[in-house]
Amino acid sequence: MKTDSFIMEKRPHESAAKHVSGYANYIDDILEPKDTLFGAIGYSKKAHAVIKKLDLRDVWKSEGVVSVVTSSDIPGRNDIGAVYDGDPIFPKKVEYFGQPLFAVAATSTELARKAVQKAKITYKNLKPVIDIKEALRKKLYVLKGRKIKRGDPLKKISKAKNYLKNSFSLGSQEHFYLEGQIAFVIPQEDSDFKIFSSTQHPSETQQIIAKMLNQKNNTINVEVRRIGGGFGGKETQSLIFAAICTLLSKKTKLPVKLRMDRDDDIIITGKRHDFYADYEVGFNNKGVIEGVRIKLTSRCGISPDLSEAINSRALMHIDNAYYLSDVSVENYLCKTNTSSSTAFRGFGGNQGMMIIENIVDSVARYLKKDPTKIRKVNFYQKNKKNITHYGMKIEDNVINEIYSKLIKSSNYKNRRLNIKKFNLKNKYLKKGLSLTPVKFGISFTTRHLNQAGALVHIYCADGSVHVSTGAIEMGQGTYTKIAMLISNELGLPFDKIKVFSTRTDKVPNTSASAASSTTDLNGAAAINAVNKIKQNLALFVKRKYRIKSDKAIYKNGMVKFKGKTFSFKSLIKDAYLNRVSLSSSGFYSTPKIHFNNKTFRGRPFLYFAYGAAVSEVIIDTLTGENKILQVDILHDHGRAINPSIEKGQIEGGLVQGAGWLTIEEVSWKSNGELTTHSPSTYKIPAVNDVPEKFNVKIFKNLNKENVVNKSKTTGEPPLMLAMSIFFAIKDAIASVGNYTKIPELNAPATPEAILLSIMDLKSRL
Repeated sequence: MKTDSFIMEKRPHESAAKHVSGYANYIDDILEPKDTLFGAIGYSKKAHAVIKKLDLRDVWKSEGVVSVVTSSDIPGRNDIGAVYDGDPIFPKKVEYFGQPLFAVAATSTELARKAVQKAKITYKNLKPVIDIKEALRKKLYVLKGRKIKRGDPLKKISKAKNYLKNSFSLGSQEHFYLEGQIAFVIPQEDSDFKIFSSTQHPSETQQIIAKMLNQKNNTINVEVRRIGGGFGGKETQSLIFAAICTLLSKKTKLPVKLRMDRDDDIIITGKRHDFYADYEVGFNNKGVIEGVRIKLTSRCGISPDLSEAINSRALMHIDNAYYLSDVSVENYLCKTNTSSSTAFRGFGGNQGMMIIENIVDSVARYLKKDPTKIRKVNFYQKNKKNITHYGMKIEDNVINEIYSKLIKSSNYKNRRLNIKKFNLKNKYLKKGLSLTPVKFGISFTTRHLNQAGALVHIYCADGSVHVSTGAIEMGQGTYTKIAMLISNELGLPFDKIKVFSTRTDKVPNTSASAASSTTDLNGAAAINAVNKIKQNLALFVKRKYRIKSDKAIYKNGMVKFKGKTFSFKSLIKDAYLNRVSLSSSGFYSTPKIHFNNKTFRGRPFLYFAYGAAVSEVIIDTLTGENKILQVDILHDHGRAINPSIEKGQIEGGLVQGAGWLTIEEVSWKSNGELTTHSPSTYKIPAVNDVPEKFNVKIFKNLNKENVVNKSKTTGEPPLMLAMSIFFAIKDAIASVGNYTKIPELNAPATPEAILLSIMDLKSRL
């Protein structure tokens, strides 16, 4: 039996003090063995070309250079594609500006970076395709798209009393993690390698490198203590750096560190998929959507990478919180001469949700009604209208309750009236208000990824506990939460539990720390391991002390069986002296998950996370400048393991989402060169971009599924709460035309985009 003594505490992140003091060790802090070399990558300055000649003679002659590697040095697979081929380590044909062509190992990072600039490359230029609309016209795809359908949407659209047809686009987003891409490789005996990589997926790193070297997986050991942010950008995009670093180490037989310059990191790596959507929708006078047809086009870059799964999740989340009785969605996965688009917090779900939210908002403005009312009339219900367009029954729906409570707690109705009064009195400054819902599915949509392992040791000398899992700590607090779960299971103080670095030789065959499932999966696996040890202890006590019951209570450092109580420390020592195993592996696989990818029907998620946000903004109609004045959030995270960490995730998610939808603009030149490639050219949210008033409240609700502590994840869902900020800006623009016209506004809503939207709206008055 367990108690709640050590969970639901507002406990600091286990590395918080080390983060702010600089004592947290990252890969660049690892002591470098003697003769460590430093890497740099030479990459293409063309977006599409055939390499006629790669002259590296001056590179070899450059000061400090020890070795140079090209495709000819790869003994095995020259591709880091995790699911499909298409991402060569060193290509023969260049397909994007920034594509790695060779790499150098030198005696310092500075000398290595200077050396790669001396390469003389002769190209045969080919015309690059950068724009996704051009790729769509030319039918350039990385994979075949798909179409899903429920009912007869075209018929319903044709018979509807009201009709809208339009398009909407969503921009890309750079991950901009604090710790850039980095790998550190130390060769071992027998051609083995110890690899430190800033990655969200150590097992995949192990597998890819083994294939590159044409070696067995058991010769590659990948270790990660913590990474300085990932957001999906280190799920597959870290593979190229680990692979090149290992290749340099193999050739030189020396330790090699490859640490990317921020500009090069941004230029080389993939980003969030930008989407373009065409749609038509039919609806009645109450705003109920009767039929909707959507065509989705996404920028995938040069290869599939994870685009298939990301686009599938966009299709699954095209409903957000709305029941769509008759719906058709088709998608096109476009190939462009840009870096391969990849995982980013939300994994396509947020793009799908933004598209339907824009449709619902436009329906409301067409009918000249408050969008909040139109959203509510289209919500999923509990006993009817509760089946998604992919056939999953929604069993945990709380969106109506959350929405209604937030309307009251945020004083939405009065603020709406006050904002209208403000806008009538002010010619140039306009305020906007919006309330948007979130329903986000939790689990990997690829079924076999929903599994996790763990390894737990209890040391006989002092009763301290060692925990290893496949989870990656990237600032989200998963190590802290897993330690709290174990302390609760064993009734021990938090400081008795230590979660160690993630290593492929301790816990193999792990899934990525992604899909908002890290703690759900790895926490459950660790508990499973602990329970096996507790079973060993129960059998031992039952046998030695002739206690009939094997049930025990672990609390406050004591273990109480029926008729006998032990201190945890003494019990552990007693068990050891009697040769009882105090170690165990653990395993967990998510139940109930099933999905037919051919029919696009099934249950891809274990549960849904819900939330809603009210955002108030102000814009300057002369400049397009804007500010977030207030955000009120009501979010469902079940019974939180650590409320303070969950709140931090909610706040951070909202701010990152606001960045994506308002200021983070990714752009390329017509020749494929990325223009937004540094902190000076790419703007992310800063302190002044955080809402002046930021109210976060938790919706009290236990997870209906058997998840650790009956909690719900707060990894990805909070990012979608930022949709309310975008639509508050749209609301402010609408006030310029006295709410009589639908503003044309795409994301991100930069000052320029806002100003152009205002000018367009005025031209239609």
